Amino acid sequence: MTRRLGSGSLVIATHNAGKLKEIAALLEPHGMKCLSAGSLGLPEPPETGTTFVENALIKARAAAEASGIVALADDSGLSADALNGRPGVYTADWAERQWFEGDPGRDWYMAMGKVEGMLQELGPDVDRSAAFHCVLAIAWPDGEYAVYEGKCAGSLSWPPRGTMGFGYDPVFVPTGSDLTFAEIEPEAKHAISHRADAFAKLVAEQFGG
Repeated sequence: MTRRLGSGSLVIATHNAGKLKEIAALLEPHGMKCLSAGSLGLPEPPETGTTFVENALIKARAAAEASGIVALADDSGLSADALNGRPGVYTADWAERQWFEGDPGRDWYMAMGKVEGMLQELGPDVDRSAAFHCVLAIAWPDGEYAVYEGKCAGSLSWPPRGTMGFGYDPVFVPTGSDLTFAEIEPEAKHAISHRADAFAKLVAEQFGG
């Protein structure tokens, strides 16, 4: 039996206010008060893992050890079948502009273009199957941990469509839909997303009967 969370405080290993709000909304009905690593002044550890699981655990463990409070971290990204699972854990890195490409920051259109360019190099009949992945890791200060993996399968389209998503959403069409994630209303997207899949597994095990 996996160790369970009790009601109380939980550190969300993020400095992103939007991500904190999204995760807190899912956990507060279960008696969890969510704090962000950013609000506690915790540093962001280097994500040196080669898998989503490794990176999620790195972040969760660092937050739990630094705060002395149970911590939750997520790591997520896009994998394209024809690209051997890339960009994978480097999903966000592919959007990072280099110093010679203008202002620093993330350029998601550039990142989508990199993926599309690689697919086109493989020919017109390339397999466009892809999936979004999300791993949620809980770490206790004493070293115990639990991991939950979620997935949303689909395919990659071009050109980008829609304005409601972020990241690679404008080119990702989930299985069973003709719309990209960026064309689907946020509530409908959250119901089928990779993060929703991972959270459903976490809630069932941590707060189920």
